[in-house]
Amino acid sequence: MIPAPVLAPDAAPDAANPLLAPWSAPHGLPPFADLRPEHFEPALRAAMAAHRGELAAIGANPAPPDFENTVAAFDRSGRLLARIESVYSALAASASSAELQAVQRALAAPLAAHESAVCMDPALFARLDALHAARERLGLRSDQRRLLERLHLDFVRAGARLAPPAQQRYAALMQELAELTTRFAQNLLHDESAFRLVLETEADRAGLGANELAATRQAAAALGLEGHAVTLSRSAVNAFLAASERRDLREQVWRAWVARGEHEGEHDNRPLVRRILELRAEQAALHGHASYADYALADTMAGKRARVQDLFDRVWPAALAAAGREQAMLAQVLGRHDLEPWDWLQGAETVRRREYALDEAELRPYFELDRVAAAAFESATRLFGLRFEPRPGWRVYHPDVRAYEVFDAEGAVRGVFLQDNFARAGKRSGAWMSALRWHSANGGRRLPIVLNNNNFAAAAPGAPVLLSLDDARTLFHEFGHALHGLLSEAQYDRLSGTQVLRDFVELPSQLFEHWIAEPELLRRHARHWQTGAPMPEALIERVAAASRFNEGCETLRYLASAVVDMALHALPAAGLPADVSAFEGALLESMGLPRAVGQNHRAVHFQHLFSGSGYAAGYYVYLWADVLAADAWAAFAAAGDPFDAALAQRLARWIYASGNAVAPEAAYIAFRGRAAEPGALLRERGLVGEAG
Repeated sequence: MIPAPVLAPDAAPDAANPLLAPWSAPHGLPPFADLRPEHFEPALRAAMAAHRGELAAIGANPAPPDFENTVAAFDRSGRLLARIESVYSALAASASSAELQAVQRALAAPLAAHESAVCMDPALFARLDALHAARERLGLRSDQRRLLERLHLDFVRAGARLAPPAQQRYAALMQELAELTTRFAQNLLHDESAFRLVLETEADRAGLGANELAATRQAAAALGLEGHAVTLSRSAVNAFLAASERRDLREQVWRAWVARGEHEGEHDNRPLVRRILELRAEQAALHGHASYADYALADTMAGKRARVQDLFDRVWPAALAAAGREQAMLAQVLGRHDLEPWDWLQGAETVRRREYALDEAELRPYFELDRVAAAAFESATRLFGLRFEPRPGWRVYHPDVRAYEVFDAEGAVRGVFLQDNFARAGKRSGAWMSALRWHSANGGRRLPIVLNNNNFAAAAPGAPVLLSLDDARTLFHEFGHALHGLLSEAQYDRLSGTQVLRDFVELPSQLFEHWIAEPELLRRHARHWQTGAPMPEALIERVAAASRFNEGCETLRYLASAVVDMALHALPAAGLPADVSAFEGALLESMGLPRAVGQNHRAVHFQHLFSGSGYAAGYYVYLWADVLAADAWAAFAAAGDPFDAALAQRLARWIYASGNAVAPEAAYIAFRGRAAEPGALLRERGLVGEAG
C-alpha cells in the first residue's frame, strides 16, 4: 500500500478524494476506477501546498547545506504532487473529457507558477548554489555529483539567477506558455475528433482490403454510425492513403489531416503558435541567448545550432536525391507526372507490389497485435532477462489498457508496464511513453510504472488486430522507451529513466525498432493469424529487400519538419513572420522539397513543439539519435548475433539502465568503445553516395 500523503499544515487531507487517500492497488497503481475530473483541482492544489512546505523546511534548515539535507532532500520532495500530476497528465492525453479539459485550462497557469516558484526560491537555490560551487571538495559519488549539477542547471535555466523583476516577468511568461500549450493540444484534439469520412458506397471503398474494411467498419461503429468511416488517427489515415483507389477521397482525407489546427474560429492554432514563439524568444533573451534555439540547445549533446545544421546538410542532399528517384518510379507505375501528396503512399504500395512483390495486404496477416507484442517481450527477455506477466484483474483507466507485472532474470519484481494500443475519442493522436512513477532508491526503493500509448485501429469484437509493418515498428519504438524506464538503475528520481538529454532519449527506442525486422524473430512470431503458419522465407527476404525503398521520402518528410522547427525557433521575437504557415511553405520550397513528398508535421498541429516545450528546437533529435542507433546496431551486426550476450549486457548497463547518472557521450562510448560513426545511418538507409 502507498501510505497516505503528508500534507502541509494549511492543506488538510480530504478523505473523500481518492487522489489524497492511500493507494492500495498493486505496486501503488493509481485508483483509476475511483477518479473523477473534479478530484484533480483540489488534490493538485493540496499537493502544491505540501510541496511548498517540504521546500520551506529544506530552505530553513539551520544546518549547513550538504548533499543529504539539500540535494537528496530536494530530489525526494514533491512526490505527492508528482504522483497526482502523472495520472492527471496520463488521463488528459489518453482518456480526456470536456470536464477534464476544463480542469487543464484552470490549472495550467497555477502549475506553471508553482514550478517557477520552486526554482526561484532564494533560500533553496542559495543552498544548492553553495554546494555546486564546492562540488570538487565534497567527496561525492559520480551519480551524486551528476544530480547536484543537473539540479543546479535546472534552477539556473528556470530563472534562479535572474534579477527579481526579470524573475517576475519570467514566471508570468511561463504561466502564459502553459495556458497556450494546453489550448494548442485541446484545439488539435477537437479537430481530430470532429472529422470523419463516411464511405457510403462500394465505389467509396474501392481498393480497400479486408483489413482496411474491418478497421473502417469498427471506426464507424465506435462513432455510432452504420457502415464504414475514416477518422484522423495516423494509422487510419496512412492505411486509407495507401490502399484507396479513390483519388478524390484520398485528397479529402489528406487535406483534413494536414489542416488540423488551421481553421478559423476558437480552435485556430495559428495565433497560438505565433504567440508561443514570441514568448519563447523572450524567455531565451532573458537568459542572454539570441534565440530560443540557442537556449534549448545549450543543454543537449549537440550543444549548438551549427552541429545540428551540419547533420541536416549531410543528410538532406542524400535524401533529396533518393526521393527524386522514388518519385520517378511512382510517376511511372501510376502513369501520371502530376503527383500530389495524397498520391505518394498509394504509389509506394504499388511500387512495392510490382518491384518487390511485396503487398501490405499480404504482410498484415502475419503482424497480429498480440504476436507483435509477444515479439517485443521476447526481445526484452533475451536481451535483458525481463519477463512480462499479464495482470488482467488489475483496475486500469480504460478497457483497452493491458497491465503487466515485470520481473527480472532472478524473479524479482522490476516494475509495472501498462500498454494502451488503440485510437478512440478523447485520446490524442500519435504514440508516446510516459511514467506514472520513476525508479528510485532515494528514501527507499520505488518501482517504476511505465505507460505506452499507441493509436492503432481497433478491430471488431473477436476479430484480430492486424498491424502494418510501420505500426509494428511503432510498437517496438515505444516499447524501447518503456524499457528505458523499466531498466533504470538510477538512485535518484531526477536522474531516472528517460529523463536524459533530449537528443539521447530517442536512442533506446530507435535502436529497439531494429529487432522487429530480425529474420529470427519474424520466424518465431510473424505467424498467419488464421493458420498459424510462419511467414514464408521468401516473404521475409522480400521484406528485407524492400526495406530501403521509400527511405528518401520518409527521411525528407521528417527532415522538413525538423528544419522548420529549428528555423522558427532560431528567430528573435522581432523577426517572427506574420504568417507562420507561409514562412514554413516558403522555406521548404527554397530547399527543393518536392510538393508530393510533404512533411510529417506542420506547425499548426506539431504537438512535439507546441503542446509542450520538450521537443521545441529539438525535433532534430530523432535524426541525431538515429545516428547513434544505426552505429549501435552495426555492433550487433558485426557480432553476427542480434542477441549477443556481451553486447546486450553493455547495452543494458550503459544505455538503458544508467539514466542521466552518466553523461550521454560517456555512456555511449562505454557501450560502444568509441564515439558514434555518422556514416552508419546513411548506409543503413541506403543513402550512401547520394549527396553528389
